Amino acid sequence: MRGSLNDTLRSDLADARRARDRERTLVLSTTLAEVRNREIEVGSALDDEGVRSVVARAIKQRRDAAAQMKDGGRPELAAKELGQAKILQAYLPPELSADEVRTWVREIIQGGAGHMGAVMSGLMPRIRGRFDGGSASRIVREELGRS
Repeated sequence: MRGSLNDTLRSDLADARRARDRERTLVLSTTLAEVRNREIEVGSALDDEGVRSVVARAIKQRRDAAAQMKDGGRPELAAKELGQAKILQAYLPPELSADEVRTWVREIIQGGAGHMGAVMSGLMPRIRGRFDGGSASRIVREELGRS
């Protein structure tokens, strides 16, 4: 194991700089700055889960920006944003499939959660950074409609 996720990001940034990989250097340095800003907000160093949360937010921002750029007729900029999101995705656990999420939603509903808020509050800690929240809420609505 290479240590903490923060250490891994720093090490990979140094490697990207040595390799003169501008895109990777930009993405990692920006993400580390976001991690530092979050640490300042909370007043302490982030654990791996906190760093994963920052990385997941950065991925979501890039995907949202890509969608806006694509809608704005700028597919080359959208592709660049998606490329940056892909770089960051490597620092998170593998993404979940819709079927896996649907199975968890059904378990939570069977456990007694009968409304959207209860199901989502039980689901989000399991999927954060690994599945899109909007898609998850759609699955929850579908499953609540069936029960």
